[in-house]
Amino acid sequence: MHPIRKKRLIIVLFLLAGLSVAIGLTTYALRQNINLFYDPSQIAEGEAPTDARIRAGGMVEEGSVKRDPASLAVSFRVTDYRSSVTMQYTGILPDLFAEGQGVVATGRLQPDGLFVADQVLAKHDEQYMPPEVTESLERAAMRKQSAEEPAAGTASDY
Repeated sequence: MHPIRKKRLIIVLFLLAGLSVAIGLTTYALRQNINLFYDPSQIAEGEAPTDARIRAGGMVEEGSVKRDPASLAVSFRVTDYRSSVTMQYTGILPDLFAEGQGVVATGRLQPDGLFVADQVLAKHDEQYMPPEVTESLERAAMRKQSAEEPAAGTASDY
């Protein structure tokens, strides 16, 4: 091999190795900061990890908000109209937080199924619904509808 070609090949190999290391380190750093969204049905079915920071959301169940009068601790249930999950939050809730409204919370799921939130976001006007919550509610409605439909070809159809 000609010395100039050999030198160019070595430079290209070093560049590829450096690029691979940079991509690997970037991917590793981003993987630790990703907050995946889970709806209450996925949490109830055990799909959500208990050792990672995640986002969960849905509609706040009517009559489920319980405030501790001695502190800023609040407990409430979030539903996608198929399953519910209990959330606990300590702090000041957003002004638009209310029962029957959509919320997205960031936090960690405990092994006993309790979601401990460190941030709660509420919808900001009457028409807006977080995209993840909208998709979650639509999926739950489709699952419920498919479960209620009778199977084709049953004796009651004839």
